[in-house]
Amino acid sequence: MVNAAQIQTQFEQAFACHQQGDFPQAVALCEAVLAIEPNHVEALHLSGVMAAQLKQHWKSVNLIGKAIALQPGNAAFHCNLGLVLYELNALVDAVASFDKAIAIKPDYFEAYINRGNALQELRKFDEAVESFDKAIAIKPDLAETHFNRGNALKKLEKFDAAVESFDKAIAIKPDLVAACFNRGNTLLELHAFEKALASYDMAIALRPDYHEAYVHRGNALLELKRFEEALASYDKVIAIKPDHYEAYSNRGVVLHELKRLEEAIRSYDSAITIKPDFHEATLHKSLALLTCGKFRTGWQLYESRWNVDRFTSPKRNFSRPLWLGKESLSGKTILLHSEQGLGDTIQFCRYIPLVADLGAQVVVEAEESLSGLLEDLRGVSGLVIKGSALPGFDLHCPLISLPLAFRTELETIPAPHHYLKSNSGKRAYWEKKLGEKSKPRIGLAWCGSTDFKHYSERSIPLAEMIKHLPEGFSYVSLQKEMRNIDRQTLESNAQLLHFGDELKDFTDTAAICDLMDFVISIDTSVAHLSGALGKTTWVLLPFATDWRWMLDRDDSPWYPTMRLLRQQKPNDWSGAFGKLGSALLTEYGK
Repeated sequence: MVNAAQIQTQFEQAFACHQQGDFPQAVALCEAVLAIEPNHVEALHLSGVMAAQLKQHWKSVNLIGKAIALQPGNAAFHCNLGLVLYELNALVDAVASFDKAIAIKPDYFEAYINRGNALQELRKFDEAVESFDKAIAIKPDLAETHFNRGNALKKLEKFDAAVESFDKAIAIKPDLVAACFNRGNTLLELHAFEKALASYDMAIALRPDYHEAYVHRGNALLELKRFEEALASYDKVIAIKPDHYEAYSNRGVVLHELKRLEEAIRSYDSAITIKPDFHEATLHKSLALLTCGKFRTGWQLYESRWNVDRFTSPKRNFSRPLWLGKESLSGKTILLHSEQGLGDTIQFCRYIPLVADLGAQVVVEAEESLSGLLEDLRGVSGLVIKGSALPGFDLHCPLISLPLAFRTELETIPAPHHYLKSNSGKRAYWEKKLGEKSKPRIGLAWCGSTDFKHYSERSIPLAEMIKHLPEGFSYVSLQKEMRNIDRQTLESNAQLLHFGDELKDFTDTAAICDLMDFVISIDTSVAHLSGALGKTTWVLLPFATDWRWMLDRDDSPWYPTMRLLRQQKPNDWSGAFGKLGSALLTEYGK
């Protein structure tokens, strides 16, 4: 008969084999122990641990559960059961097991860490941070805990605190490559692009084949407009991982910024070949095609915008079908709804009369600030403010899908001299407000919406604009909103009239535009409004422009009265302002 001492010796041999990595022998010895003594608690626990290591998770849960039933006060048993449940994605039960371990052993460092990890998976990031904080209080010098805490804080969008945690992790363990990488990603969120770049370089120095670090390094360089370096970074990704479709797509974006559009399209095509459902690359390709004037394919591919997760306007899931020009509209009611920015609505509302001419009753849904401007547009049967209840309709179409519906080519853009008009009552009010005219009046818009991703490219400091404007003209601000950076400039230039909050909506802006001799605007909704009113409009454009302004031309096929003044190199307005000043004096100076 085998006595207790022999059984314990056999278990200790099993434990030693497990420590040495001899799993088959350790399993066999544990099974032999349990065959003789089914309630040998250490053998049950060790068998459960080994089952988990062998990916036999449910067997592990059963074995460790039996050990806990026999010895419920053992914190390690509860912690290990929690780890197995975590692997099974039974996260709530895992947290409960870690809580039991901590209740038994309040200073159980590993239980706090694992509990924090499980809470992160449950997206309970605040509780996860608390758990990591308790682990750090017990053992402050473990880099991985600070790293995990940083990840949770990043999810909470507490980016500064997350960077501090990653810094602590790196200070303890300078070769923790994941902390360098995640620190870079967090600094990107803070728009600290130079610091992010340094973090990615640290990660790459530790792991030269770290292709994801090269991807994000390229993203930081793209934000810094260091395009050639960004291109080299994406090329490095592709050299390491030739099927990295995102690197091809991002490479295309850089080439687009450099105006190398044919190369950009080829790069997007490579991304789409690798991953045909990568809609972001398809959207980017459509923008490149539209910029080149290749409208037929460009409009078709532009519909991919609805499948892009981060697209600025969410897809509208109406029960009624989408109209893209195929079905007859005779006797039907169609809802035309705005998307993206206010300038987009102004640009594409030109199609509304064409839809009405097909026999449809046209209901337009648009932003409240545009409602007074659009309600008198020919073809509008009803106007609904965005967010209000909609009437019944048979079909719907987003405004920017109308060029596809009408199969618009470069030569067939509907471009009347004007298609919007200002309100006569508002014009009379603002004419009186402006007072007697003694010299040519110029309307100015220098700042786009701060909600726009590339806001900085669509904004010029007012001080920079004013110093390039010649004397002999009366300047009127068309800005409703004013940045703090521009307020001091405005206050020190009394000759620039500014009405701010007195501009209630676009009917006021339209009336003032109509009272100007011409308008100078950055690429913003005011430029579209002035063009749609048929006013002489000069638009200041960055080096890499939005698709609608196309490539290197100084006129617009969308607006006959518009002139385009482009940067000749990125971030340099001197050439555009030089042309502007010369043209003002030549065409309007005395």
